[in-house]
Amino acid sequence: MGRMDLNSDVGESFGSWSMGDDAAIMKVVSSANIACGFHAGDPVTARATCTAAAESGVTVGAHVAYRDLAGFGRRFMDVSPTELTNDVIYQIGALQAMAAVAGTSVRYVKPHGALYNTIAHHREQARAVVEAIRTLDPSLPILVLPGSVIQEEARQAGLRPVVEAFADRAYNADGSLVSRRLEGSVLHDPDVIAARVVRMAKESTIETIDGQVVGVDAESVCVHGDTAGAVAIATAVRRALEDAGVTVTSFL
Repeated sequence: MGRMDLNSDVGESFGSWSMGDDAAIMKVVSSANIACGFHAGDPVTARATCTAAAESGVTVGAHVAYRDLAGFGRRFMDVSPTELTNDVIYQIGALQAMAAVAGTSVRYVKPHGALYNTIAHHREQARAVVEAIRTLDPSLPILVLPGSVIQEEARQAGLRPVVEAFADRAYNADGSLVSRRLEGSVLHDPDVIAARVVRMAKESTIETIDGQVVGVDAESVCVHGDTAGAVAIATAVRRALEDAGVTVTSFL
């Protein structure tokens, strides 16, 4: 594989509460998943992050989520399909406005946290998210787990699903992510993480938490902006990919 997108979740500060070093990580990644205010972020942060992305030539994506500021979007919410569709449209629209005044545009969608994991298997909610994108702008790709329900639903609706892998998260044997409640679910060693991402790019495989090897043919790999040492991890990943002859560039 000659190219790989490197994305990160950014724009997750809120008011006087700061999360992540967005300015630094923006110089490393090729795509930025910017929070839209439901799980994190606010108008000031969203506009500033869109501006930083535009200045760095980084592709902007809408990081949509459940309406769950208190839980950082990591709690399942049993919302109706209509409500979820409208919530996703609302979030993308808000970020589209901020991106426009920053001189850039929203180019893709990435669900966050519990919503991302839920629509991997929950067909009704997956269809609600797909309906939001299809109704608003069907040209927007959506980042998905491989083999997920949302990947299937997006493809059937004529959307482009983009398979994503995670640099700093442990995997189960079925290809799902290990719950953050479990020890070892988040990886922190930049060298270890960089080596596994090169393996993803070159061999399309990854070692699971129990030592098995599973396939993951991804177009994009994520480094979470809220992971401790995120900038060092992203920097190590990019350097390792480039040293291996893989070009780091947006999937668009």
